Amino acid sequence: MSRMTVALKESVRPAVLTIAGSDSSGGAGIQADLKTFTALGCYGSSVITALTAQNTTGVQGVHPCPPEFVKQQLQSILDDIELKAIKTGMLHDASIVHVTAETLKAYYGASIPPLVVDPVCVSTSGHTLLQSEAVATMVSELFPLAALITPNKSEAELLLSHCGSPSKLESVEDMLPAAKTLLSTGCKAVLLKGGHITATMSEVKRISADHPEIQIVREGLLGGNMEILQISEEDPSSKALVIDVLQEADSTTLFVRPRVESKSTHGTGCTLSSALACALGRGKDFIEATRSATVYIHLGIETADPIGQGHGPLNHMHPIVIRSVPQPTPSVPHPLTRILIDSCRETWKAYVEHEFVKQLGQGTLAKECFLHFIKQDYLYLRYYARAYALLAAKSSTFSSIQAATATIITVINEVTMHRAYCAQWGITEDELKATPESPATTAYGAFILDTGLQGDASRLVMALVACLLGYGEVGLWLKKEAARPDSWVKLENNPYRKWIDDYSGEDYQKAVKLGLDAIEAMAVADPPSPVRFQEWQSTWERCVRLEQGFWDMSMGLL
Repeated sequence: MSRMTVALKESVRPAVLTIAGSDSSGGAGIQADLKTFTALGCYGSSVITALTAQNTTGVQGVHPCPPEFVKQQLQSILDDIELKAIKTGMLHDASIVHVTAETLKAYYGASIPPLVVDPVCVSTSGHTLLQSEAVATMVSELFPLAALITPNKSEAELLLSHCGSPSKLESVEDMLPAAKTLLSTGCKAVLLKGGHITATMSEVKRISADHPEIQIVREGLLGGNMEILQISEEDPSSKALVIDVLQEADSTTLFVRPRVESKSTHGTGCTLSSALACALGRGKDFIEATRSATVYIHLGIETADPIGQGHGPLNHMHPIVIRSVPQPTPSVPHPLTRILIDSCRETWKAYVEHEFVKQLGQGTLAKECFLHFIKQDYLYLRYYARAYALLAAKSSTFSSIQAATATIITVINEVTMHRAYCAQWGITEDELKATPESPATTAYGAFILDTGLQGDASRLVMALVACLLGYGEVGLWLKKEAARPDSWVKLENNPYRKWIDDYSGEDYQKAVKLGLDAIEAMAVADPPSPVRFQEWQSTWERCVRLEQGFWDMSMGLL
């Protein structure tokens, strides 16, 4: 069983579609889009408009798909999958733009899901990705369907020229009227990206003073009452900034963040529009969608590893956390327990199939060994109850406090039954109280209390559950062996049959089931890091060894 799976799991994964070109190097185009969809918890589908031969140094060739085949791909998806959002990237030529807009309009009418149009025109290396005659088709046919368009500086200048308002964008001040002009093309909102324009905090302050109606969203910058960080970090606001302008019908919002000097920027436009589509597909408004998408991009650039000889891709997968414990599934409902047992299989087998257990099953265990065992087990229960008291103190919800407290009460009740059980073997309560602790009992009890005092409730659970599950396993193993033909387990006239029946019986196995479900739920609700999971495994194995030592102690009368 694999021990490494993705942690991101949601009850609903919105289906999102990308209509774009393919990037053979994997950093842009549909490859970047699908990675982004996955990283942000969406289901990705794709319509390929063109094949490209490209890498981190540039585009070497473009092979467009026939428009009829683009339509066929798109129709196949629309007929089968309920899409929550759509994005377009490289559409190459007017015929592909037209067939895309026509197919979407024919299928959805006026109720199209949020459509993000990234007007990809020219690659970073300068290769033309949209034929000049396609610009007019995009503006007249696709923009009116769009919830949001996401031009960068050069794309905005091209679109503005087409709209009869030729402009050079050199500053954030230039971007403000440009965004409003682009909004007149019929889309609901414009995100004019400022990655190719250098800005400063003084410019932000000036714009804020001159245009108090403009909302400023700051990300990655130090704010008020952060003096301890001011003296420990270099304030990003003193450096160059990136500012994106979001223009809606009745509002303007600036998104301000530090500029990252990096060569890992290949596919940032594709990735941003994909992240925006994911957010809009989840029902976020334009401001929140832009905030979350730009943060995703910023971290993707900052955490990227160098790939290739040119401008490498950003790190699309940074939101994904690798699980040490897989998610439970119908076929493997208890993955954590499987891993714990597998991690110390030989120790676990030596514990479950210990000679003490075998002699119990055969009914040949020396009486003095069993009496020594039940007396020490009685003393161990004091540690066990106190450990659950620590667990209750560490619990943060009433339900978990109740569960730990209920276990304490169960142990106290079990102590009463233990006394009665001991009495059947001629052991008085006074004799129980006067029994000195075995070193094995002290070692085991001290370990679980020490684990509880160290501060991590989950480690304490690992320490406690080894006893619960171990006795349940021993009981079931003896029961299974007893059912075999000519079995070595002898239940008839076995003086220890009640012990075997108790731990293989329905009541105890119900407790085992609750324990299994509890630790699996704990791993799902709070997935452990690799270091923390190693602590879980170490604690589990230590307790299995201590349980084995308990059997050794009983047989050796130690």
